[in-house]
Amino acid sequence: MTEDPVNVNEYQELARQALPKMYYDFYAGGAEDQYTLKENVMPNECWFRPRILIDVSKISLSTTILGYNVAAPIMIAPTALHKLAHPEGEVATARAAAACNVIMILSYMSMCTVEEVASSCDAIRLFQIYVYKRRDITARLVQRAERSGYKAIVLTVDVPRLGRREADIKNKMVVPQLKNFEGLLSTQVVSDEGSNVQAFADSTLDASSTWKDIGWLRSITKLPILIKGVLTHEDAIKAVEAGAAGIIVSNHGARQLDYSPATISVLEEVVHAVKGKVPVFVDGGVRQGSDVFKALALGAQAVLIGRPVVYGLAAKGETRVRSVTQRLKDELELTMALSGCTTIKDITRGHVITDRERLHSSL
Repeated sequence: MTEDPVNVNEYQELARQALPKMYYDFYAGGAEDQYTLKENVMPNECWFRPRILIDVSKISLSTTILGYNVAAPIMIAPTALHKLAHPEGEVATARAAAACNVIMILSYMSMCTVEEVASSCDAIRLFQIYVYKRRDITARLVQRAERSGYKAIVLTVDVPRLGRREADIKNKMVVPQLKNFEGLLSTQVVSDEGSNVQAFADSTLDASSTWKDIGWLRSITKLPILIKGVLTHEDAIKAVEAGAAGIIVSNHGARQLDYSPATISVLEEVVHAVKGKVPVFVDGGVRQGSDVFKALALGAQAVLIGRPVVYGLAAKGETRVRSVTQRLKDELELTMALSGCTTIKDITRGHVITDRERLHSSL
């Protein structure tokens, strides 16, 4: 591909051309048969109900997330190992986030340290974490993030064990030593199955973690805690009861339990469960600005984008990450104009209709 991409999906092909197969497969792959991965790319079950003859000559995408003013309801999701995509790694991603005035969530598997990313720019940053078998590792990383000015902790809760990612097994994917863990533990874990990603996860993440650990996490930090990995109304209610400051509807980019639902299909279930007590966010399959609009109409406060950011980073570093983010913003603005919305607050449930609703109305 020689021409500039005209949509976010085309950045994936640029990344495929730029990356070694092992790294491309690591970013692009899902669990097992990858059924959820296919479904996750916003399935055609939500349609627009545009309103007409509204003055849309001026449109604002700006909004407030967790009390911070941002340019658009788009956040950069926590994704691992950015230096495999580009030498500047997460620092380049953070700079792009700052330039676009959107929030970045730094992965615990960042190849740049918490402090390096914090000092690289003035992006609004959150930090993603797991509960480790060694609680002192979790505590130290959280405390470092708090000292470095991160605004919230994002606790990923859908990995009691790592999903079976067959491409990583075939490619014998190896996790490099991560600077955030220097002096704490080694990522060089030997695996007979081929992927030391799984071996590293199995040796460090705590499969016995429960809702009580959210209380423990709240006891060691003043930062608000978002729970990432919720797919049911039952767990949404429990997350609120446990003191979560927000919920991220996520199936881990379809990398954990195959045949789990596409996130857009369960978003409203979670939104209804929390009853406005905390903000709800969603990730998985966002590839167009129209996807962002649909998620907002169904009750999300913002969306998280993961793979498109990494694909842009692989294609041309910070410049392409900015391009990916700007492309989504431009497409969202156009969708708003064509739907008769001039601000984010104007986007309502009445602007979309689901397949289920269309079916019921025809009966």
